[in-house]
Amino acid sequence: MSTRPNGLTYADAGVDIDAGNALVDRIKPAAAATNRPGVMDGLGGFGAMFDLKAAGYSDPILVAATDGVGTKLRIAIDTGILDTVGIDLVAMCVNDLVCQGAEPLFFLDYFATGKLDIDEAAAVVAGIAEGCKRSNSALVGGETAEMPGMYAKGDFDLAGFSVGAMERGNNLPAGVAEGDVLLGLASSGVHSNGYSLVRKIVEHSGLAWDAPSPFGDGSLGAALLAPTRLYVRSGLAAHRAGGLHALAHITGGGLTENLPRALPEGLGATVDLSAWSLPPVLRWLADQAGLAEAELLKTFNCGIGMVAIVAPERADELTRVFADHQESVTRIGTVHKGAGVTYRGALK
Repeated sequence: MSTRPNGLTYADAGVDIDAGNALVDRIKPAAAATNRPGVMDGLGGFGAMFDLKAAGYSDPILVAATDGVGTKLRIAIDTGILDTVGIDLVAMCVNDLVCQGAEPLFFLDYFATGKLDIDEAAAVVAGIAEGCKRSNSALVGGETAEMPGMYAKGDFDLAGFSVGAMERGNNLPAGVAEGDVLLGLASSGVHSNGYSLVRKIVEHSGLAWDAPSPFGDGSLGAALLAPTRLYVRSGLAAHRAGGLHALAHITGGGLTENLPRALPEGLGATVDLSAWSLPPVLRWLADQAGLAEAELLKTFNCGIGMVAIVAPERADELTRVFADHQESVTRIGTVHKGAGVTYRGALK
């Protein structure tokens, strides 16, 4: 080992371990606020333990999901608005879990950057903790990676990992049949898919991120960073109520690609596009780009963030269940023999 007085240190290479430790101390209260039955320890260990029996399960099946936020992060970084992308990260994972019939139990995040800014990272993690609280999921750990030379100054990347559970035999989809009703649950905007196209459209519009939003209050950048809606509590409540046969999370690929994922072989769906209206943000994007309707339907959620496939005799009751959980619900179609999605009417 060198005894030279000017020997190199890890900090000289661009990695500040003290900053990482300071970040962990900063985020501990936010993580602690997400505790739920089953959590056995806090942040700081080499792993996190979770007690499924303490969470109320007797014969559980574990379900796992992972995702990111995509190039929506670019807007967050460029605007400095960092407190909502963490909610997106959680939503993209836990909304997928509930489509399997699973209750999200705990969440871990991965935050990678070239040079750690404690304030910025803490803002992101605070959003992750908020998403966890909204979905009754515990933030039990994660990884903060400082990797000089891998990311441009100010840039970072995010990934999330969610683990949930269900009692054996309680999985979705199950029982989807001809004549089932499609209930569309409104989105909160663009959510977290299609942002490479969103950024291209904004570039062509000539507007800056801090320009007034053409379709709502505040700046354009802030409006486009509206976080993904979480459908966990409403989806689980509908599942418990009975008559819910499937859920389809409308992410990348839009209605065209995601709705068939919830349908068994031999069944398709008809969707009435005139049953709801495009949110203003999506109307603006479509008009700015001159997007064909087919392109819009396979790129964006078009105002429907989740589709519930329900037994027809339970449709009214489940509409009330969703509404009781503050969802805006619209009957948008039915299941029929065939394959894929058939559209009638036009988006308005």
